[in-house]
Amino acid sequence: MLSFENTEYAFAYKSDKELSKANFIFSMMRRSWLVNFGIKFLPSFIKWYIPLTESIVRATIFKQFVGGETLQQTAPVVDKLNEYNVQVILDYGVESGKKGEASFDTIAEEFIQTIEYASTQTNIPFISIKITSLARFDLLKRINNFINSNAGTLSERHSATVEKLRSKEKEEWRKVNERMNKICAAAADKNIQILIDAEESWIQNSIDHLAESMMLLFNKKKTIVYTTVQLYRIDGLDFLKKAMQTAIDKHFILGVKIVRGAYMEKERVRALSMNYASPIQPDKESCDNAYNAAIDFCTKNLKVVSLIVASHNEQSCLYATELLQQKSIPINIISFAQLYGMGDHITFNLAKAGYSVSKYLPFGPIKEVIPYLMRRAQENSSVNEQTGREIKLIEKEIERRKVNKE
Repeated sequence: MLSFENTEYAFAYKSDKELSKANFIFSMMRRSWLVNFGIKFLPSFIKWYIPLTESIVRATIFKQFVGGETLQQTAPVVDKLNEYNVQVILDYGVESGKKGEASFDTIAEEFIQTIEYASTQTNIPFISIKITSLARFDLLKRINNFINSNAGTLSERHSATVEKLRSKEKEEWRKVNERMNKICAAAADKNIQILIDAEESWIQNSIDHLAESMMLLFNKKKTIVYTTVQLYRIDGLDFLKKAMQTAIDKHFILGVKIVRGAYMEKERVRALSMNYASPIQPDKESCDNAYNAAIDFCTKNLKVVSLIVASHNEQSCLYATELLQQKSIPINIISFAQLYGMGDHITFNLAKAGYSVSKYLPFGPIKEVIPYLMRRAQENSSVNEQTGREIKLIEKEIERRKVNKE
Protein backbone atom coordinates (compact mmCIF):
# COMPACT_ATOMS: atom_id res chain seq x y z
CA MET A 1 0.00 0.00 0.00
CA LEU A 2 1.27 3.46 -0.94
CA SER A 3 1.86 5.69 2.07
CA PHE A 4 2.94 9.31 2.38
CA GLU A 5 4.26 8.82 5.90
CA ASN A 6 7.76 7.70 4.96
CA THR A 7 9.87 10.77 5.74
CA GLU A 8 13.12 8.99 4.95
CA TYR A 9 12.06 8.81 1.29
CA ALA A 10 10.40 12.23 1.39
CA PHE A 11 13.47 14.16 2.52
CA ALA A 12 16.39 12.00 1.39
CA TYR A 13 17.40 14.73 -1.05
CA LYS A 14 17.76 17.34 1.71
CA SER A 15 20.74 17.76 4.03
CA ASP A 16 20.20 18.29 7.76
CA LYS A 17 20.85 22.01 7.27
CA GLU A 18 18.35 22.28 4.39
CA LEU A 19 15.74 20.41 6.42
CA SER A 20 16.14 22.76 9.39
CA LYS A 21 15.86 25.78 7.10
CA ALA A 22 12.68 24.40 5.53
CA ASN A 23 11.24 23.91 9.01
CA PHE A 24 12.04 27.53 9.86
CA ILE A 25 10.49 28.87 6.63
CA PHE A 26 7.23 26.95 7.02
CA SER A 27 7.04 28.02 10.67
CA MET A 28 7.35 31.67 9.62
CA MET A 29 4.65 31.19 7.00
CA ARG A 30 2.19 30.19 9.68
CA ARG A 31 2.38 33.74 11.02
CA SER A 32 -0.28 35.50 8.99
CA TRP A 33 0.86 38.98 10.09
CA LEU A 34 4.33 38.31 8.69
CA VAL A 35 2.95 36.95 5.41
CA ASN A 36 0.59 39.92 5.05
CA PHE A 37 3.49 42.29 5.68
CA GLY A 38 5.56 40.54 3.01
CA ILE A 39 2.74 40.59 0.46
CA LYS A 40 2.20 44.29 1.03
CA PHE A 41 5.78 45.56 1.17
CA LEU A 42 8.23 43.01 -0.25
CA PRO A 43 7.69 43.83 -3.96
CA SER A 44 8.41 47.51 -3.22
CA PHE A 45 11.43 46.70 -1.05
CA ILE A 46 12.91 44.67 -3.91
CA LYS A 47 12.10 47.38 -6.45
CA TRP A 48 13.65 50.12 -4.31
CA TYR A 49 16.72 48.02 -3.43
CA ILE A 50 16.13 48.28 0.31
CA PRO A 51 19.36 47.00 1.96
CA LEU A 52 19.49 43.24 2.73
CA THR A 53 15.99 42.58 1.31
CA GLU A 54 17.19 40.68 -1.75
CA SER A 55 19.81 38.68 0.15
CA ILE A 56 17.26 37.64 2.80
CA VAL A 57 14.73 36.61 0.15
CA ARG A 58 17.40 34.74 -1.81
CA ALA A 59 18.53 32.76 1.24
CA THR A 60 15.01 31.86 2.43
CA ILE A 61 11.83 31.61 0.34
CA PHE A 62 13.62 31.96 -3.02
CA LYS A 63 15.94 29.03 -2.30
CA GLN A 64 13.05 26.99 -0.87
CA PHE A 65 10.64 27.41 -3.80
CA VAL A 66 12.69 28.49 -6.85
CA GLY A 67 15.34 26.67 -8.87
CA GLY A 68 17.55 29.69 -9.57
CA GLU A 69 17.66 32.96 -11.48
CA THR A 70 18.75 31.39 -14.78
CA LEU A 71 18.23 28.12 -16.62
CA GLN A 72 21.80 27.12 -15.87
CA GLN A 73 21.29 27.66 -12.13
CA THR A 74 18.45 25.12 -12.13
CA ALA A 75 20.82 22.34 -13.24
CA PRO A 76 21.89 21.18 -9.73
CA VAL A 77 18.24 20.98 -8.61
CA VAL A 78 17.21 19.15 -11.79
CA ASP A 79 20.08 16.68 -11.38
CA LYS A 80 19.27 16.11 -7.71
CA LEU A 81 15.61 15.40 -8.47
CA ASN A 82 16.65 13.04 -11.25
CA GLU A 83 18.57 10.95 -8.71
CA TYR A 84 15.22 10.17 -7.09
CA ASN A 85 13.28 9.54 -10.34
CA VAL A 86 11.45 12.85 -10.08
CA GLN A 87 10.81 14.75 -13.30
CA VAL A 88 10.71 18.52 -13.70
CA ILE A 89 8.23 21.08 -15.02
CA LEU A 90 10.34 24.13 -15.85
CA ASP A 91 8.67 27.51 -15.49
CA TYR A 92 10.18 30.84 -16.47
CA GLY A 93 8.52 32.78 -13.68
CA VAL A 94 7.48 36.01 -15.39
CA GLU A 95 3.80 36.96 -15.26
CA SER A 96 3.36 40.73 -15.17
CA GLY A 97 0.98 41.22 -18.11
CA LYS A 98 1.92 44.93 -18.19
CA LYS A 99 4.97 44.97 -20.42
CA GLY A 100 5.09 46.07 -24.04
CA GLU A 101 5.07 44.05 -27.25
CA ALA A 102 8.87 43.92 -27.49
CA SER A 103 9.06 42.50 -23.97
CA PHE A 104 6.40 39.88 -24.72
CA ASP A 105 8.39 38.82 -27.79
CA THR A 106 11.55 38.53 -25.67
CA ILE A 107 9.74 36.39 -23.09
CA ALA A 108 8.40 34.14 -25.87
CA GLU A 109 11.99 33.59 -26.97
CA GLU A 110 12.89 32.76 -23.34
CA PHE A 111 10.24 30.03 -23.40
CA ILE A 112 11.67 28.65 -26.63
CA GLN A 113 15.15 28.63 -25.10
CA THR A 114 13.66 26.79 -22.11
CA ILE A 115 12.20 24.20 -24.51
CA GLU A 116 15.61 23.82 -26.18
CA TYR A 117 17.26 23.32 -22.80
CA ALA A 118 14.59 20.86 -21.59
CA SER A 119 15.10 18.76 -24.71
CA THR A 120 18.74 18.20 -23.74
CA GLN A 121 17.83 16.86 -20.29
CA THR A 122 16.53 13.39 -19.46
CA ASN A 123 14.00 14.39 -16.81
CA ILE A 124 12.36 17.61 -18.09
CA PRO A 125 9.35 16.54 -20.18
CA PHE A 126 7.33 19.71 -19.47
CA ILE A 127 7.55 23.47 -19.39
CA SER A 128 4.89 25.72 -17.90
CA ILE A 129 3.58 28.98 -19.38
CA LYS A 130 1.53 31.83 -18.00
CA ILE A 131 -0.33 33.71 -20.71
CA THR A 132 0.06 36.95 -18.71
CA SER A 133 3.76 36.76 -19.55
CA LEU A 134 2.89 36.96 -23.26
CA ALA A 135 -0.12 39.28 -23.35
CA ARG A 136 -1.36 42.51 -21.85
CA PHE A 137 -3.59 41.79 -18.86
CA ASP A 138 -6.22 44.38 -19.82
CA LEU A 139 -6.45 42.87 -23.32
CA LEU A 140 -7.10 39.43 -21.84
CA LYS A 141 -9.68 40.96 -19.52
CA ARG A 142 -11.48 42.77 -22.35
CA ILE A 143 -11.61 39.63 -24.51
CA ASN A 144 -12.81 37.64 -21.49
CA ASN A 145 -15.68 40.08 -20.93
CA PHE A 146 -16.77 39.86 -24.56
CA ILE A 147 -16.62 36.06 -24.51
CA ASN A 148 -18.83 36.08 -21.41
CA SER A 149 -21.41 38.22 -23.19
CA ASN A 150 -21.66 35.94 -26.24
CA ALA A 151 -23.55 32.66 -26.68
CA GLY A 152 -22.40 29.32 -28.04
CA THR A 153 -19.26 27.22 -27.61
CA LEU A 154 -16.01 28.76 -26.41
CA SER A 155 -14.73 28.88 -29.99
CA GLU A 156 -17.97 30.45 -31.29
CA ARG A 157 -17.99 33.03 -28.51
CA HIS A 158 -14.37 33.90 -29.28
CA SER A 159 -15.09 34.40 -32.99
CA ALA A 160 -17.89 36.83 -32.12
CA THR A 161 -15.55 38.56 -29.67
CA VAL A 162 -12.80 39.28 -32.19
CA GLU A 163 -15.26 41.24 -34.31
CA LYS A 164 -15.88 43.58 -31.36
CA LEU A 165 -12.22 44.40 -30.79
CA ARG A 166 -10.65 47.62 -32.00
CA SER A 167 -8.18 47.23 -34.88
CA LYS A 168 -5.19 47.78 -32.56
CA GLU A 169 -6.52 45.14 -30.15
CA LYS A 170 -7.06 42.68 -33.01
CA GLU A 171 -3.42 43.11 -33.96
CA GLU A 172 -2.33 42.62 -30.35
CA TRP A 173 -4.40 39.44 -30.10
CA ARG A 174 -3.03 38.17 -33.39
CA LYS A 175 0.49 38.57 -32.01
CA VAL A 176 -0.42 36.72 -28.80
CA ASN A 177 -1.70 33.80 -30.89
CA GLU A 178 1.42 33.98 -33.05
CA ARG A 179 3.68 33.79 -29.98
CA MET A 180 1.81 30.80 -28.62
CA ASN A 181 1.88 29.07 -32.01
CA LYS A 182 5.64 29.59 -32.25
CA ILE A 183 6.22 28.25 -28.72
CA CYS A 184 4.02 25.19 -29.24
CA ALA A 185 5.60 24.44 -32.63
CA ALA A 186 9.04 24.50 -30.99
CA ALA A 187 7.75 22.19 -28.26
CA ALA A 188 6.27 19.76 -30.79
CA ASP A 189 9.55 19.73 -32.70
CA LYS A 190 11.51 18.88 -29.51
CA ASN A 191 8.82 16.59 -28.03
CA ILE A 192 8.43 18.79 -24.94
CA GLN A 193 4.96 19.27 -23.45
CA ILE A 194 3.50 22.71 -22.71
CA LEU A 195 1.39 23.27 -19.59
CA ILE A 196 -0.71 26.44 -19.89
CA ASP A 197 -1.40 27.70 -16.38
CA ALA A 198 -4.82 28.88 -15.22
CA GLU A 199 -5.05 32.39 -13.81
CA GLU A 200 -7.72 34.79 -12.49
CA SER A 201 -11.33 34.08 -13.49
CA TRP A 202 -11.72 37.50 -15.13
CA ILE A 203 -9.14 36.60 -17.81
CA GLN A 204 -9.54 32.80 -17.85
CA ASN A 205 -11.89 32.54 -20.85
CA SER A 206 -9.21 34.20 -22.99
CA ILE A 207 -6.65 31.69 -21.74
CA ASP A 208 -9.02 28.74 -22.24
CA HIS A 209 -9.58 29.75 -25.85
CA LEU A 210 -5.84 29.98 -26.52
CA ALA A 211 -5.31 26.57 -24.93
CA GLU A 212 -8.11 25.01 -27.01
CA SER A 213 -6.73 26.56 -30.19
CA MET A 214 -3.24 25.20 -29.53
CA MET A 215 -4.55 21.72 -28.64
CA LEU A 216 -6.54 21.67 -31.88
CA LEU A 217 -3.32 22.38 -33.79
CA PHE A 218 -0.79 20.28 -31.90
CA ASN A 219 -2.65 17.46 -30.09
CA LYS A 220 -3.85 15.47 -33.08
CA LYS A 221 -1.59 12.42 -32.61
CA LYS A 222 0.06 12.98 -29.22
CA THR A 223 -0.28 15.39 -26.33
CA ILE A 224 1.88 18.49 -26.64
CA VAL A 225 -0.38 21.11 -25.04
CA TYR A 226 -2.19 20.91 -21.68
CA THR A 227 -4.83 23.27 -20.42
CA THR A 228 -5.40 23.75 -16.68
CA VAL A 229 -8.76 23.30 -14.94
CA GLN A 230 -9.33 24.89 -11.53
CA LEU A 231 -11.62 22.76 -9.38
CA TYR A 232 -11.98 25.38 -6.66
CA ARG A 233 -14.20 27.10 -9.19
CA ILE A 234 -17.87 26.13 -9.03
CA ASP A 235 -17.96 25.65 -12.81
CA GLY A 236 -14.66 23.73 -12.98
CA LEU A 237 -16.04 20.20 -13.35
CA ASP A 238 -18.65 21.28 -15.90
CA PHE A 239 -15.94 23.06 -17.90
CA LEU A 240 -13.81 19.90 -17.88
CA LYS A 241 -16.67 17.81 -19.29
CA LYS A 242 -17.39 20.35 -22.01
CA ALA A 243 -13.68 20.53 -22.88
CA MET A 244 -13.57 16.77 -23.34
CA GLN A 245 -16.63 16.83 -25.59
CA THR A 246 -15.00 19.56 -27.68
CA ALA A 247 -11.88 17.40 -28.00
CA ILE A 248 -14.01 14.47 -29.20
CA ASP A 249 -15.96 16.62 -31.65
CA LYS A 250 -12.83 18.27 -33.08
CA HIS A 251 -10.67 15.14 -33.00
CA PHE A 252 -7.82 16.13 -30.72
CA ILE A 253 -6.44 14.81 -27.43
CA LEU A 254 -7.43 16.81 -24.37
CA GLY A 255 -4.33 17.49 -22.31
CA VAL A 256 -5.49 18.56 -18.87
CA LYS A 257 -3.76 19.45 -15.65
CA ILE A 258 -6.23 19.56 -12.78
CA VAL A 259 -5.57 21.87 -9.84
CA ARG A 260 -7.59 23.24 -6.98
CA GLY A 261 -6.43 26.83 -7.62
CA ALA A 262 -4.05 29.52 -6.39
CA TYR A 263 -6.13 32.70 -6.34
CA MET A 264 -8.85 31.89 -3.81
CA GLU A 265 -8.44 34.93 -1.54
CA LYS A 266 -8.07 37.28 -4.51
CA GLU A 267 -11.17 35.85 -6.20
CA ARG A 268 -13.33 36.17 -3.11
CA VAL A 269 -12.18 39.71 -2.32
CA ARG A 270 -12.88 40.88 -5.87
CA ALA A 271 -16.31 39.24 -5.95
CA LEU A 272 -17.23 40.87 -2.65
CA SER A 273 -15.92 44.31 -3.63
CA MET A 274 -17.69 44.24 -7.03
CA ASN A 275 -20.88 42.68 -5.66
CA TYR A 276 -21.09 39.54 -7.78
CA ALA A 277 -21.38 35.88 -6.79
CA SER A 278 -18.03 34.36 -5.95
CA PRO A 279 -16.93 31.77 -8.53
CA ILE A 280 -15.19 29.81 -5.76
CA GLN A 281 -16.59 26.68 -4.09
CA PRO A 282 -18.36 27.50 -0.80
CA ASP A 283 -16.16 25.23 1.34
CA LYS A 284 -13.22 22.82 1.29
CA GLU A 285 -15.43 19.72 1.13
CA SER A 286 -17.12 20.95 -2.07
CA CYS A 287 -13.73 21.65 -3.60
CA ASP A 288 -12.35 18.24 -2.60
CA ASN A 289 -15.43 16.48 -4.00
CA ALA A 290 -15.16 18.34 -7.30
CA TYR A 291 -11.44 17.57 -7.58
CA ASN A 292 -11.90 13.86 -6.92
CA ALA A 293 -14.84 13.77 -9.35
CA ALA A 294 -12.52 15.27 -11.97
CA ILE A 295 -9.96 12.52 -11.34
CA ASP A 296 -12.69 9.90 -11.69
CA PHE A 297 -14.03 11.48 -14.88
CA CYS A 298 -10.59 11.68 -16.51
CA THR A 299 -9.55 8.13 -15.61
CA LYS A 300 -12.76 6.89 -17.28
CA ASN A 301 -11.78 8.70 -20.49
CA LEU A 302 -8.04 8.11 -20.87
CA LYS A 303 -8.45 7.27 -24.56
CA VAL A 304 -9.12 10.96 -25.22
CA VAL A 305 -7.61 12.61 -22.11
CA SER A 306 -4.00 12.99 -20.96
CA LEU A 307 -4.12 13.74 -17.24
CA ILE A 308 -1.81 15.46 -14.79
CA VAL A 309 -2.97 15.33 -11.16
CA ALA A 310 -1.37 18.47 -9.76
CA SER A 311 -2.16 18.40 -6.06
CA HIS A 312 -0.72 18.64 -2.56
CA ASN A 313 -3.79 16.90 -1.19
CA GLU A 314 -2.82 13.44 0.03
CA GLN A 315 -6.34 12.01 -0.20
CA SER A 316 -6.76 13.08 -3.82
CA CYS A 317 -3.38 11.64 -4.83
CA LEU A 318 -4.15 8.37 -3.06
CA TYR A 319 -7.60 8.31 -4.67
CA ALA A 320 -6.00 8.60 -8.11
CA THR A 321 -3.59 5.73 -7.40
CA GLU A 322 -6.45 3.58 -6.10
CA LEU A 323 -8.50 4.21 -9.24
CA LEU A 324 -5.57 3.11 -11.40
CA GLN A 325 -5.27 -0.10 -9.39
CA GLN A 326 -9.00 -0.81 -9.41
CA LYS A 327 -9.20 -0.36 -13.18
CA SER A 328 -5.90 -2.19 -13.87
CA ILE A 329 -4.52 0.89 -15.58
CA PRO A 330 -0.70 1.14 -15.86
CA ILE A 331 0.47 3.47 -13.12
CA ASN A 332 2.50 5.69 -15.44
CA ILE A 333 -0.44 6.43 -17.76
CA ILE A 334 -1.14 9.60 -15.77
CA SER A 335 1.27 12.06 -14.14
CA PHE A 336 1.36 13.69 -10.72
CA ALA A 337 2.88 17.06 -9.87
CA GLN A 338 3.71 19.13 -6.82
CA LEU A 339 5.47 22.46 -6.38
CA TYR A 340 9.19 22.49 -5.68
CA GLY A 341 9.72 23.10 -1.97
CA MET A 342 6.33 21.71 -0.93
CA GLY A 343 4.63 18.32 -0.72
CA ASP A 344 7.87 16.32 -0.72
CA HIS A 345 6.21 13.50 1.22
CA ILE A 346 3.84 13.05 -1.73
CA THR A 347 6.35 13.53 -4.56
CA PHE A 348 9.13 11.28 -3.37
CA ASN A 349 6.92 8.50 -2.06
CA LEU A 350 5.08 8.42 -5.40
CA ALA A 351 8.39 8.30 -7.24
CA LYS A 352 9.66 5.53 -4.97
CA ALA A 353 6.53 3.51 -5.79
CA GLY A 354 7.14 3.91 -9.54
CA TYR A 355 4.61 6.60 -10.42
CA SER A 356 5.32 9.38 -12.92
CA VAL A 357 5.71 12.49 -10.79
CA SER A 358 7.18 15.95 -11.36
CA LYS A 359 8.22 19.02 -9.43
CA TYR A 360 7.06 22.37 -10.77
CA LEU A 361 10.35 24.31 -10.78
CA PRO A 362 10.21 28.07 -11.39
CA PHE A 363 13.27 30.12 -12.28
CA GLY A 364 13.92 33.77 -13.03
CA PRO A 365 15.22 37.02 -11.53
CA ILE A 366 14.09 37.56 -7.94
CA LYS A 367 12.05 40.66 -8.77
CA GLU A 368 10.19 38.72 -11.48
CA VAL A 369 9.27 35.70 -9.33
CA ILE A 370 8.07 37.73 -6.33
CA PRO A 371 4.36 37.32 -7.35
CA TYR A 372 4.88 33.54 -7.43
CA LEU A 373 6.63 33.56 -4.04
CA MET A 374 3.90 35.71 -2.50
CA ARG A 375 1.25 33.21 -3.64
CA ARG A 376 3.21 30.37 -2.03
CA ALA A 377 3.45 32.34 1.20
CA GLN A 378 -0.25 33.22 1.11
CA GLU A 379 -1.26 29.61 0.41
CA ASN A 380 0.80 28.32 3.32
CA SER A 381 -0.61 30.99 5.58
CA SER A 382 -4.27 30.45 4.62
CA VAL A 383 -4.16 26.63 4.44
CA ASN A 384 -2.87 26.22 7.97
CA GLU A 385 -3.60 22.51 8.06
CA GLN A 386 -1.31 21.88 5.10
CA THR A 387 1.53 23.97 6.54
CA GLY A 388 1.18 22.20 9.87
CA ARG A 389 1.45 18.89 8.05
CA GLU A 390 4.67 20.02 6.31
CA ILE A 391 6.19 21.05 9.65
CA LYS A 392 5.11 17.86 11.40
CA LEU A 393 6.71 15.67 8.75
CA ILE A 394 9.93 17.70 8.66
CA GLU A 395 10.23 17.51 12.45
CA LYS A 396 9.55 13.77 12.29
CA GLU A 397 12.45 13.34 9.86
CA ILE A 398 14.76 15.56 11.93
CA GLU A 399 14.02 13.37 14.94
CA ARG A 400 14.50 10.16 12.95
CA ARG A 401 17.93 11.31 11.79
CA LYS A 402 18.86 12.35 15.31
CA VAL A 403 17.97 8.92 16.69
CA ASN A 404 19.93 7.17 13.91
CA LYS A 405 23.05 9.17 14.80
CA GLU A 406 22.93 8.19 18.47
